[in-house]
This record gives sequence, C-alpha cells and structure tokens, in this order.
Amino acid sequence: MVTMFSSLRLPFLSCQALLLLVMFIPSVHSHEIRPAIAELIFSDSGESYELSIELNLEALVAEVGSDHEDTDESANASEYNRLRSLTPIEMAQEFRKFESTLLSKLTLRSNGIDLSRQIKETIIPPVGDIDLPRDSVVTVTGDLFPGSTDLIFGWDTSLGSIVIRTAVDDNGDGYSAFLQNGDLTEPISITGAQSQSGWSVFLNYIAVGFEHIVPLGMDHILFVIGLFLLSTRLKPLLVQITSFTLAHTITLALGLFGVLVVPASLVEPLIAISIVYVAVENILFSRMTKWRPVLVFAFGLLHGLGFAGVLSEFGLPQGQYVVGLLGFNLGVEFGQLAIIAVCFTLVGYWFGQKAWYRKAIAIPGSLAIAAVGAYWAIERIFL
Repeated sequence: MVTMFSSLRLPFLSCQALLLLVMFIPSVHSHEIRPAIAELIFSDSGESYELSIELNLEALVAEVGSDHEDTDESANASEYNRLRSLTPIEMAQEFRKFESTLLSKLTLRSNGIDLSRQIKETIIPPVGDIDLPRDSVVTVTGDLFPGSTDLIFGWDTSLGSIVIRTAVDDNGDGYSAFLQNGDLTEPISITGAQSQSGWSVFLNYIAVGFEHIVPLGMDHILFVIGLFLLSTRLKPLLVQITSFTLAHTITLALGLFGVLVVPASLVEPLIAISIVYVAVENILFSRMTKWRPVLVFAFGLLHGLGFAGVLSEFGLPQGQYVVGLLGFNLGVEFGQLAIIAVCFTLVGYWFGQKAWYRKAIAIPGSLAIAAVGAYWAIERIFL
C-alpha cells in the first residue's frame, strides 16, 4: 500500500503543479508587465530631439521591477494597485516625484556626450478596469549639440524592456530595436539616413517574438499546453505544432502587410474559444482525431492575426520588413518549443507513457485549461 502511494505521489504532485500553473495564468494575463514603446523624432533643424514613451506609469512609479513578470509578484504590489486607481491628475502628481529618477535612468548620448533631457508632457488616461494595465505617454525632450551626427539611447535594466523606433525617412528606412537588460541602441542617425543592418534587425526581432510568447503570450502558452496534453508521443505533437506554425506564419505575414485585417475585438475572443475547444477535445478523445490538425490549422490562423497585431504595434523598419518578420516568427517558434520542453521535462518524460497519464494528468489539466479559456472568452466578449 505504501509502495503504491509512493508511486502515485510524484505524478499527483506534478499534476497539481500543472493545475496551479494553469489556474494562475488569468491573473498573470491581467497584471503582466509589458514592454514600453518609444518613438524618437528629431527636429528638422537637427537642434533637438523628442522621445515619446508609452508605458505602464504605475508600475514605474511603484518600482515594481523588471524582474517580475506580474505586478502581483512584487513586494510593492499594494502601492501599484493604489496608484492604478488614481485619477489622471492624482497620478500626475505622484509621477512628478519620480520624474528625476526616470530621467536619470535614460541614456541619451550624442557623439559621446550626454544630452540634456526634461519632461515635456505626460498623458495619463482616465481610470478604467483597474485589473488591466493603463498605458500612459511620457514625452522627453532635449537639445542636441552643434555638429551632432547621431544619438544613442538606453533604457536602464530596472525599467524592463522597451521597443524604440524612429520615423521613416525619405528612402523608406527607419530604425527599430528591442532593448532589454540595459542594452543600448546602435548610433541612430540624426539626419534620418539609418544604417541598421539586416542581421541586427533579425536578432532583435527573434527576442521580440520570444518574449511575446514567454512570458507575455499567456493565451498562446495555454493553447500550446493544450496541444501537448493530448498525447506526449512525438508524431501527434509534431503534426499539431507543424499545422499551428504553418497557419500562424501565413496570417502573421498577411496581417503585417495589411492584406488581411481583422479587429482585435473579434480575434481575441476567438483565440480564447480556440483554447476551450482544444481542451474539451482532449477530454472527449484519447487520441488525435482526423479533424484535429485541420482545426489546429484554423486556430493557428487566428493566433497569427494576434501576432500580427502585436508586431504592428511594435513596428518594423520599413526597409527590413521581411527580415524582421522572419526574426519575429522564429522567436515565436523558439518560445513554443520552450513551452513544450518545459511540459515534457515536468510531465511527459516521467509519466507520458503511463497507463494513468490521461486520467491523472491530461483530463484534469485540460479541464483547468478549458475553464481559463472560457473565463477569457467571457471577459473579452462581455466585460
């Protein structure tokens, strides 16, 4: 009896960990810390610059920290929640205490010399759903030195990650970079002639694609876990992932180039419904059905549109669209493979071939996934 209990204890604990992870995902989705997005503009005379940064101002002021994927994980979560409920005027007053700190954590350098910087404007939206991040815009301005040829921008590691981009020049080129861990940009030309290499763009957008899945793409993570739970055997998993990858690659490209545009208000609920369907089918069928790859392909088309929306928001250098698209898509694939690797390490390797795998792990895990997907669907449609 003791031996039987011991043999079942490990899979039970693994299943319990999986269920806790799945049920924890809705709160992470609501309180996730997303990258900031910055637009850099130079004056026509080349005498000044303007940097508009869209960011979660409450997380910044509360010093939640970039080491947390979710605001609730921070010791300052209560302060963040307090700030989140403030009116725009009240929040602006709180930010004024933090302005000098923010300015000190920016790197703005031209020809090796630090540039002046000051806050020009802060736009804070009205209080909405306090369970969702509020995106404010902080505009920083400063003067350039006579003879300045370029500008290097940096975002302190404590501030998290940021996408910085410039306006498109007369040749259709522009600069775009994804910075994390305190990275600096390449020298950005003040005259508008950008020389960003294709290799630099490619590597940058691999990072953007990966971070969109891990840790930010919680609905995509849940969908991939649902695909994994049906069967840990290589062939069914490979067929599903291949169908999903092919489909989201198609709509990612079509969406990014404006050939296929579907409102996020329609795409996001359908993505949640796709999660529910995959989980329910895991419960009803013990093996991959003939129609499963076709439906996974169809769902992949939806997820691709979601990826396209994110990539459009981040932006791509006009002259490097294809390179950036390939890098982003590869980053998404690396993210999906990372999820599968974690699932296989925690569950598949140890218990995937056990007779009780379906009853003890696949069905309970799928029930939890279906519940989370249903919650998201209701939230995105009605709330």
